[in-house]
Amino acid sequence: MPENPKSKPVTYADAGVDISSGDRAKDKIKFLAQKTFNRNVIGGIGGFGALFRLDLQRWKNPILVSSADGVGTKLKIAFALGLHHTVGSDLVNHCVNDIAVQGATPLFFLDYIATGKLQSGIIEDVVTGLAEACRSNGCVLIGGETAQMPGFYADNEYDLAGFIVGAVDRDKMVTGANIKPGDVLIGLPSTGLHTNGYSLARKLLFETAGYKPQQYVTAIKEKAGAALLKVHRSYLSVIQKLVNAGLTTGMAHITGGGITENLPRILPKNTTAQIEIGSWPVLPIFDHLRDLGNVSQEEMMRTFNMGIGLIAAIPAAKFTRAKNLLDRAEEKFYVVGRVVKGERRVQYT
Repeated sequence: MPENPKSKPVTYADAGVDISSGDRAKDKIKFLAQKTFNRNVIGGIGGFGALFRLDLQRWKNPILVSSADGVGTKLKIAFALGLHHTVGSDLVNHCVNDIAVQGATPLFFLDYIATGKLQSGIIEDVVTGLAEACRSNGCVLIGGETAQMPGFYADNEYDLAGFIVGAVDRDKMVTGANIKPGDVLIGLPSTGLHTNGYSLARKLLFETAGYKPQQYVTAIKEKAGAALLKVHRSYLSVIQKLVNAGLTTGMAHITGGGITENLPRILPKNTTAQIEIGSWPVLPIFDHLRDLGNVSQEEMMRTFNMGIGLIAAIPAAKFTRAKNLLDRAEEKFYVVGRVVKGERRVQYT
């Protein structure tokens, strides 16, 4: 006779979820998150909802700005190299940029980490990166969710996403509505791919070329994995300088879709962004990816940032002031084009 299945109690651990391990990991996460707290946090980590006091003395007419995003298949590089602390910074910086281009100051951030089997060391590395980037950007890592989902993810793999909330005074919102023909378009350099285009980059580097993540690639003068794992830059500091000085009419964070799809998001009707190819130095990683796959210029421009992570529109009459401000701050930038009359799109010249 087969044993009665009810004779042996089945636990959550039998299904692959280790609650005790999860509790230990959460204790470490709480410690890392609390190091980012400021006086506006009410309570601590562990409640059903995180509580944050909006400082009404700081903003006269506050507008809340929010964004959610993920790191995408850049995580595959972290898995291959066993390096997990940089992807947390990638996520925070990406989300910070998304709200900062609208003039917002980041207030707090929440993360979501899902994995098949919880590896507390890996999760701690990820959250360390989240916390470091939150501190650097002046926001609070106020909460999140760590989910164990056996059978859903491969061993030692996870997914990572985040949600950010910021605030801006209504009269300081930057929407692009005031962009006009004649505005100068300046581009700020990226550190690399940031967090977009990794599915194509991985295919070209690891399938087409057959590189290993740890392999040195002469064409880019560094290891393949290291080139792909460079941290997504935060532009918060330079954005705030431009906004506080009233020098920009609109800003675009160049993420998925490249310049081709992101710049039109801030253009008013009847305006075209003329972008001059060759007006900025393209990073070697992009040239090598193009050569490996014989990728067209059009495909490159709407997949990768091509070395420009942020574009700001500057009224022509204010350009000298903007240049002087950026020079004093030692912020490198390139004049990449102008706004002209036309349909809402990017035109490459």
